[in-house]
Amino acid sequence: MTDFLTTRELASLLRVKERKVYDLVASGALPVRRVTGKLLFPRDEIDVWLGAQPRTVPGGVTDGSPTLPSGPPLVVAGGHDPLLEWALRESRSGIAAFLDGAIDGLNRAAAGECIVAALHIPDDGGWNVGAVARLFSDKPWVLIEWTMRTRGLIIRPGLTKPPTTLKEARGLSFQARQPEAGSELVLDLLLAREHLRRADLNFVDGAERSETDLAQAIAAGRADVGLGIAAAARQRHLDFVPLVEERFDLLIWRKAYFDPPMQKFLAFCASERFRQRAQEMGGYDVKGFGAVHFNGA
Repeated sequence: MTDFLTTRELASLLRVKERKVYDLVASGALPVRRVTGKLLFPRDEIDVWLGAQPRTVPGGVTDGSPTLPSGPPLVVAGGHDPLLEWALRESRSGIAAFLDGAIDGLNRAAAGECIVAALHIPDDGGWNVGAVARLFSDKPWVLIEWTMRTRGLIIRPGLTKPPTTLKEARGLSFQARQPEAGSELVLDLLLAREHLRRADLNFVDGAERSETDLAQAIAAGRADVGLGIAAAARQRHLDFVPLVEERFDLLIWRKAYFDPPMQKFLAFCASERFRQRAQEMGGYDVKGFGAVHFNGA
C-alpha cells in the first residue's frame, strides 16, 4: 500500500464513478495533492475524512462502509430578522430560513443542522466571537458581519408617560421573547447596566418568537413595551427608543460559503438594492458587511 491513492482507487473505495471524485475535488471537499498534473489523495487524510462522514445507507441501516457526505441542510437558523428573511427570498438562492433564536441557531450549527447561524450574542464587550470560539475553534466555520442593528424599547402608542429607559418601564406590561432568542441575552445585559433584575419588569404571559411578532403583540395592545429592533417598530408604526447597537453576524459552514447558493446570497447582500432596502426599513447599518470576525480551524 502506498501513501497516496489515485483517482481510480479512491473512486473504487467510495463506490462512486471517477467523475464524482473530480466533482468533490472541485468543491474543495476532499484532501488532495496535485503532482505534475495528476491528482493524488493522501491515504491518512482520506481515512480522517471518511471517519467524519455518515456511515448509513438509505433507511438508516449501518452497513459498515462510508457514504458520501450530503452536508448540513441548506438552511439559515438563528436570530430572527425581517431584512434577512427578505434577502433570502429576493436573492433566489434556494436557502431556507428557520429563525427561532440565536442560541437555537448556534446549537443547530454545532449539531450540523444548518449551513448558517444568524447571531447577535453579547460577549465580553463585543458580539458573537466568544460564544462561537467556545464551540467552533477547531471546526471549519467562519463568522462574517452582516449588519449592525439598532435595538431598543418598542412602545405602545398612547401611553401617558412613554418610557425612555428600562427603569422607567417598570410597572408597564413587558413582552418577552423565547429563552433561545438572542434578544433575551441583550435584555439581561441592558438590565445589568441599569442595575435592574428581571423581577423588576412586569412580564406578560407567553413569549413572542420573532421580532415582527413582538412588535405585533405591542401594536395589538397585548403589552405596553418590549425590547426589539427599530425595523420591526417601524413596520408597525410604533414608538421606539434606541438603547444599543448590536452586531448581527452570520456563522457559515466554510464549504457552504463557496457553494453557489451562498455565493448568490452574499452577492445579493452586497448589491445596491440590498443597501436601499436596509435604509428603507430603518435601524440597519450595512457598511461593515463581509468583515470576518472569526475563522475556525
